[in-house]
Amino acid sequence: MARASIPPEEVRVLDVNASYLGVRTVTLMENAGKAVAEHVLSITKPGSRVAIVCGKGNNGGDGFVAARFLKDAVHTDVFLVEPEGDVTGDIARLNLDRARDLVRPPSSFDPKQYQVIVDAMLGAGLQGRPRDPYPKYIRILNESRRKIISVDIPSGWPSDLHVRPDDTVTMHAPKNGMTSKNSGRIIVKDIGIPQEAELYCGPGDFTLLPRRRKDAHKGDAGRVLVVGGGPYTGAPAFSAMSAMRAGVDLTFVATPEASALPVSIYSPNIIVRSLKGDFLSEDNVAEVLELAKGKDVVAIGPGLGNSEETTAAVQEIISRLDVPMVIDADAIAACGMRPNILKRKRGVITPHAGEFKKLTNKTVRADDLEGAKALVRTEAARLGMTILLKGPTDIISDGRYVKLNRVHNDAMTVGGTGDVLTGAVAGFLAQRGSPFAAARIGAFTAGLAGNLAFEERSYGLVATDVIDKIPLVLRRYL
Repeated sequence: MARASIPPEEVRVLDVNASYLGVRTVTLMENAGKAVAEHVLSITKPGSRVAIVCGKGNNGGDGFVAARFLKDAVHTDVFLVEPEGDVTGDIARLNLDRARDLVRPPSSFDPKQYQVIVDAMLGAGLQGRPRDPYPKYIRILNESRRKIISVDIPSGWPSDLHVRPDDTVTMHAPKNGMTSKNSGRIIVKDIGIPQEAELYCGPGDFTLLPRRRKDAHKGDAGRVLVVGGGPYTGAPAFSAMSAMRAGVDLTFVATPEASALPVSIYSPNIIVRSLKGDFLSEDNVAEVLELAKGKDVVAIGPGLGNSEETTAAVQEIISRLDVPMVIDADAIAACGMRPNILKRKRGVITPHAGEFKKLTNKTVRADDLEGAKALVRTEAARLGMTILLKGPTDIISDGRYVKLNRVHNDAMTVGGTGDVLTGAVAGFLAQRGSPFAAARIGAFTAGLAGNLAFEERSYGLVATDVIDKIPLVLRRYL
């Protein structure tokens, strides 16, 4: 059965997750290069001449490996289109060294001298149009009238300037948008990526988070507003502190005046804005909407309670917000009563099984993971939001794809850990992760932070212990 296609940006996720699961990147590159070589040999005659045109990244690394497997069967030349010193990654450099005797100056590349040309220049990490020197080589290959084999994806694709190969040897699965028109004949090769690397969240999900600019200023890494508290004071504080530990620059908490002082005592790093009254009401809606201006994300729900007035206020706020949201706790039930307020909204909803029932009027069964996955995907598509269903195995879906998270422990039933997750998701969403990516990264981060806390605190861990371990996860994987 053909494997379903995956988004191109997931390629790096799979590589890192495979390594996390014990399959080294050097092994994946070796398998990929060998797969390319096997395909080339299947379409060439003995004595043929093959050119492999390589870029500086892992796609080029696959090309270096392919050259080693080809050299004893056909005449093989390698052309590196950028200086050797620019080759990125230890493994790509290692494989360049192993194929050094095959490397020729790029200025000597003449397509007419070869029957087959392997395009190993640019992989799935390309953003936008190719930059020099790649446009020149893309045009040379397209005008060569030679058999062109692309590695994983055609170099430059999906931009309008890309290699137009006869065949593409793609690894693990086709990439979304690949067709015979843009990729030629698509040959899918299994290179040993474990199924779990694609199915479960892992450190590779961090690759979906945009890198920070070195010239960034305060606020560029995100501004989060947490709307919560009133009956409960710890919940909004935990969410705000978690967002800060996840890397956000500024976090604000809008909370009823009865809980403003207790929330502010939790940490001087969060900025507290007191709302009139003992609980959120429709009298506070205008002020909350004003506070939301200029924020990247609003996390709403932690500690609000479910009074009739608070539910009405939550519904009004959500219906009028135009920024991404993380919706948690009692705000979830409020959405379930009026699901139309989510129309054209963007963000993440984080229910447990009981809250999922209130949101969707559907019941998930703990003993039917496949059924639960299908149900979460269906409801995420219906609501137009990413859903992170918390449970023994977390289920995360944007309505199209599903990821699972099994990184956590049974001590994390302690109060407040759900609020920590909410803050982490909000933090990664504020740092320009997509809702689906932020939910995946947040679930893995909060779970692993909980595991690190468990190593020290065992069943005595509390929510703040988990928050304190979030920076260790970032240091290890971000």
